[in-house]
Amino acid sequence: MADEEDELQETELSYDQKKEIAKWFLLNAPAGEINYVAKDLKAVLSDEEVYNEAAIEAFPVYNKSHMICLEMPSRAGDVIVSTYSEITENEYIDPRTAQVAIVDHVKQICTKVRPAYDEELPSSYIEEFRSALDAELQRYVSESYPKGVSTVNCVKGKDADGPGSDFELVVIITARKLSPQNFCNGSWRSVWNIDFQDESQVLDVKGKVQVGAHYFEEGNVELDAKKEFQDSTIFQSADDCAIAIANIIRHHETEYLAALEVAYSKLPDNTFKDLRRKLPVTRTLFPWQNTLQFSLTREVEKELGFGGK
Repeated sequence: MADEEDELQETELSYDQKKEIAKWFLLNAPAGEINYVAKDLKAVLSDEEVYNEAAIEAFPVYNKSHMICLEMPSRAGDVIVSTYSEITENEYIDPRTAQVAIVDHVKQICTKVRPAYDEELPSSYIEEFRSALDAELQRYVSESYPKGVSTVNCVKGKDADGPGSDFELVVIITARKLSPQNFCNGSWRSVWNIDFQDESQVLDVKGKVQVGAHYFEEGNVELDAKKEFQDSTIFQSADDCAIAIANIIRHHETEYLAALEVAYSKLPDNTFKDLRRKLPVTRTLFPWQNTLQFSLTREVEKELGFGGK
């Protein structure tokens, strides 16, 4: 009995181990489900201090990686929480409204807003390209994603005051469909980096799409699909660049969505059936009703060529 108690004491998790395990569960929660995970985790841990520290560290990372969208107070607009819009750990800029949202990550709410400072905003030259692309993307997203939102941030060269400078814009499109009462949640996240190269008069377009879905009615099935893209177009006026970039994004995302639909429509007929053999290698059904007729030792010796007499 004493030995068993000593063994239990030796396997007791440390404070840091508990915190890291708690963070892992929070960070790996499917889209829209982190609060459900947090509630159960808090009950399991029965340690307010461990949970609070894990939540403070995990929620900001989760919110940025899932690019959650929060409504600003007084319906001033929406802000997408991401590394591209981050000013400080709790401040995120919305270039469309030129406002900065102060975010409570654990509660996943925007507590207040402030006007963006001049140094946080792009120059008028960059803003011409950014706002034109933003307008085109809004049209595309409203047509393609019923609950989608988008934003365009300048992440490099935002102080350029005219032609002759390179700069980079990042397009973020995020959409979620949460239906926990029907045991399913899903999300779409796409990030497009557009590198405006003035000298070569070329725009390099690189994109990454991530689609997630979680079904948990009488089971637990999760989809996490990712795809990267690369394209280019020529450097034109702000309006023409916006149209060209939006068309590139529309083309690749529509094509990828169609490919996903085809692939998953074949799941019942192909993929699921291929998960197990219809017949074993011997092409003979195993006689479960009479297993005594087999001698495992004899069969193994025969296969391996151990010459038994």
